[in-house]
This record gives sequence, structure tokens and C-alpha cells, in this order.
Amino acid sequence: MGIAFAESQTRENLMRAFAGESQARNRYEFAAAQAKKQKLHVVEAVFRFTADQEKAHAKVYYNHLKELCGDNILVDGRYPIDLYDDMLSHLKAAQHNEYQEWEHEYARFGDIAAEEGFNRIAASFRMIAEVEKTHGDRFGHFARLVERDELFHAKVPLKWMCLKCGRIHEGTDAPEICPICGHNQGYFIRLDMAPFVMG
Repeated sequence: MGIAFAESQTRENLMRAFAGESQARNRYEFAAAQAKKQKLHVVEAVFRFTADQEKAHAKVYYNHLKELCGDNILVDGRYPIDLYDDMLSHLKAAQHNEYQEWEHEYARFGDIAAEEGFNRIAASFRMIAEVEKTHGDRFGHFARLVERDELFHAKVPLKWMCLKCGRIHEGTDAPEICPICGHNQGYFIRLDMAPFVMG
């Protein structure tokens, strides 16, 4: 079924998605600042890395609205308030929110866009949904490491990388201080997760 874009549900869904991505970016920047204060620099880096990708998603959604330039679109929506004192809660909330976008919002928005005849927009929703799943998986993995006190400790020797200088260390624990650049343990990440890729 074809419908005029200016009268479509898709234009509202794009604005909802733009708002959601913009808010997620800010929530992740706030969480990153908190992680930095707690000297969890690797968690800070993950939140900032993801925040940059959320900004890129927001731009995709916003650019799809270009033909309505100068208009205002009224939308409603529910957005989370994630102001936790601990990083574990931030990571778990981020995982939940990313999965919500992946499984529910963007899947549904993609279906609606396809039904309304906006196949390019439907493809954007569906492809970005898959990225949101990756975000959720990554946040969940970091949450499990924090919860088990394994962010900088392992049961078996493995390789750790300093995010500042790239130094590789092998052992059950990340070094307290990087012997090359002098940055603290908070900058170390398991090598198989650098830079934030999980295989």
C-alpha cells in the first residue's frame, strides 16, 4: 500500500527513532563521564564508542525526513531514565534498552515502512536494528564481567591490551599500571574484545 510520506506513520516513527537515538547518545555520554570518575576507563570507552554510533543512527533517521524540512512532527514516546550510581546498573539498563530497540521498536518500524511503500527506510530500520542487537550484546558482556569481578581479572591466563598505548600483557590479571604509558588498570581490555569486538 502506498501512502504520501507527509501523512505516513513512517515519518512519525523516524522522528521517534531520531529522538530515541539522540537520547541514547546523551545517556551514554553521561554514563561514560561517570565511568571515568570511577576509573573504569574501558567502560567509559565502550559507552563513548556506542554513543558515536547512536549519533550516526540519529543522522540516518533525520536525513530520511529531509523532504519535510521546515515542518514540525508531533510524536509521543517513552524514554528511560538511567541515573544509576553504579556501572553494573548502567550496563544492564543499556543492554535492555538496546534489545528493546532491536526486537520491538525498529523491527515494527521497519514493517510499517515496508507496508507504506518506503522500502529504503524499512531497510534502514532493519539494518540499524541489527546494530542495536550488537550494542546490547556488548553491554551485556561487559555487565557480566563487572558482576563477576572479571573486568580486569580472569580465571585463566589471557591477553590484555592497554587502550592508551596498545601494550599487550599476558596473565590472569590486567596490570595495575601499564609499564609503557603509566595508565592505570582501568585502561586494559581483554584482547579478544578490542576494540569492542566480540567474536
